[in-house]
Amino acid sequence: MSSIIVAILVFGLIVLIHELGHFLFAKINGIGVVEFSIGMGPRLFSFKRGDTTYSIKALPLGGSCMMLGEDEENPDERAFQNKSIPARMSVIAAGPVFNFILAFFLAMLVVGLGGYDTTYIKEVAEDSPAYEAGIRPGDKLLKINGENVSMYREYILYKVLRPDDKMNLVEFSRVNPSTGSQEVLKSSVTPEYSAESGKYLIGISIIPENQKVKSLGGLIKYGFLEMKYDVKLTVKSLGMLISGKAGVGDLSGPVGIVVMIDDSVKAGLTVSFMAAFMNVISMCILLSANLGIMNLLPIPALDGGRLLFLIIEAVRGKPMDPEKEGLVNMISMAALMALMIFVVFNDISRFT
Repeated sequence: MSSIIVAILVFGLIVLIHELGHFLFAKINGIGVVEFSIGMGPRLFSFKRGDTTYSIKALPLGGSCMMLGEDEENPDERAFQNKSIPARMSVIAAGPVFNFILAFFLAMLVVGLGGYDTTYIKEVAEDSPAYEAGIRPGDKLLKINGENVSMYREYILYKVLRPDDKMNLVEFSRVNPSTGSQEVLKSSVTPEYSAESGKYLIGISIIPENQKVKSLGGLIKYGFLEMKYDVKLTVKSLGMLISGKAGVGDLSGPVGIVVMIDDSVKAGLTVSFMAAFMNVISMCILLSANLGIMNLLPIPALDGGRLLFLIIEAVRGKPMDPEKEGLVNMISMAALMALMIFVVFNDISRFT
């Protein structure tokens, strides 16, 4: 029961921040906001200030921002449709951007409290391809074949998604003994086939080592890298879905996410309350980044689809027919709802 409450609060925070982005930029651009609500469903409490009704609703599942003339023609100069294309684009984009901002600040919190795991090379086998290429213990792995792996989880993600890739080009940093400064080096490596593992290896061993952040600059840097990892994970997961490496059945909806949060909380509580808290915040970062990316997809009914319609309007020099745009959005929303229902039932069948 407690995990369900935690999941509701997590969902609520992420969606609320998303809608807050739309709300603030609507106000900045002089767009009338009919209602801004915390939660969904029937109103529990509301008050009106100016032309906007502020509401608290029964279900703590995010919120909403209803703008004047958002989906229909309205002669009022404060109507959404009567504002310039850049103004409308900023309002639409603000929702996903605020999700990335939330993910970034939460990532800084995680890094500030728990530090970060590095990709320092602990061992290099003698006479191995890596040793021959000049790689030594103590070097910090930065890139493999041009892809960033500066955090241990990025390195693991690379190995999971590209198990058959050969590490032909390795970029790493090393402390220059003469100057004491970090220098970035690149090495071309020719991996050797290992019959024991059935893979091409270069002969290095990387063991994660937790390090604490010692400066504001480090907090910002590694907070950004933490957020970037979750963005990368979301994008690569979408790529696998599009390429067919993953199926619709692999998607997780609200039920699956509640189960994952529950597992994270229980796993954390076996260590300490702080560990459980850190696990929940990490889930928050992933879900917020996920919502930001998903909303930017050029699909009608999503923010990305609305941005696409605005780009088309800018190119054509005139707006889309509101009725046609509304029909496309309605069909798309119906398809998304059908997909959500499928995912929910799929989650229930997997976790029950």
